[in-house]
Amino acid sequence: MTQREKANRTLVVVFGAAVRSDGTASPALARRVGYAAAVAQSDPSVDLFLSGGVGTYRPSEARVMADMVDGVVSAERLILDEASRDTLQTVAAAVAHGREQGYAKIQPCTDAYHQPRVIMLFRLMGFSTRAVPIVARGPKRLQAKMWAREFAAIPYDAVAGLNAVWRERRK
Repeated sequence: MTQREKANRTLVVVFGAAVRSDGTASPALARRVGYAAAVAQSDPSVDLFLSGGVGTYRPSEARVMADMVDGVVSAERLILDEASRDTLQTVAAAVAHGREQGYAKIQPCTDAYHQPRVIMLFRLMGFSTRAVPIVARGPKRLQAKMWAREFAAIPYDAVAGLNAVWRERRK
């Protein structure tokens, strides 16, 4: 596919989450992939950027995601990012790929508690974006814990994101 053809396409960035010891997706990873697959299935102009390296257990998060959408979304519409190990790395890799390939739009796909930080990072790197809407699931106590963790991570990633943008502009 040419860059001109991608100018009308959307890159949905699926953020990784834990892989279990048996190599299967955690509930968070399965949820994100499910929503992204539904978007890609309903719109053939959507490509999926599956991001996540190897964590505690193999295989990589991106590989688990690719296996989950096998037969649902064609392989030509999948981009595997097995190098990124955190949110900032995923955003930077997706922005670089999106710019290089000329995508019209980048849309993150991650849990609601993670979306404010992800959107902040995309905006710092020059992309205004809206996330794929994902319904919050799980016990309220777990959701509160995840929101608190994200609240603490936002200032760190704001500084790290600004630093990454500054380094990129100095090149």
